[in-house]
This record gives sequence, structure tokens and C-alpha cells, in this order.
Amino acid sequence: QVQLVESGGGLVQPGGSLTLSCAASQSIFKGNAMGWYRQAPGKERELVAAVTSGGTINYGDSVKGRFTVTKDSVKNTVYLQMNNLKPDDTAVYYCNVKGRVWGSPFDYWGQGTQVTVSS
Repeated sequence: QVQLVESGGGLVQPGGSLTLSCAASQSIFKGNAMGWYRQAPGKERELVAAVTSGGTINYGDSVKGRFTVTKDSVKNTVYLQMNNLKPDDTAVYYCNVKGRVWGSPFDYWGQGTQVTVSS
């Protein structure tokens, strides 16, 4: 069982920046699809950024140009750099990784980290 642990959330003023981390308990990101999602109160979970198994990154329209996904393979960690944050970015942010091992699918989620953008 792989564990994903998100960290880096907090309270930030509009226009500020935060970097979220998603640390995996073992090497899992290489060759598998991963994504950052968020869920605001009363709303459905929303895809923020998706990384394909080949490494292509696609961002949601609402975060394009402001958010960036990077990866540190040595640390088994994926980051979400968030700039020019807006109140609408307030949500719990989750990371997810999915793929197959020996033909069996897996789908792991972290526990989430709260991001609050407010003055």
C-alpha cells in the first residue's frame, strides 16, 4: 500500500503564493498518471493539474499560467507551485496517483491539505 501525504497548505492573502507537496512512501510517480485535485465546500472535486504517465502536464483552465507541477524523483515527491492565488482557489487540495502493477489497477489518494485564500 502506497501512502501519499500532502503538505504545505495554509492561509495566504490574495495574490500570494504557496507550494504544496505530495510525498509518496515509495517510488510511484514515474510511469504512472498523477493529478492534483481540489474540493471547495459544497462543490465537486475539481481537477487542477493532470500528469500523464508519459509526463505531459495539463492544467485546469482556472489555474493555467498560475500553477505549476514539478517532481523530485529522488524524494518521491510532486509539488504544486501556486502563484497569484485568488479566493476561488480556497479548497482542500489532494494528490492522486493511479496506474497498474502486474496488471492490477491501483488508485491512491492523499488525505488533503487545506488552502485558504483570504485577506
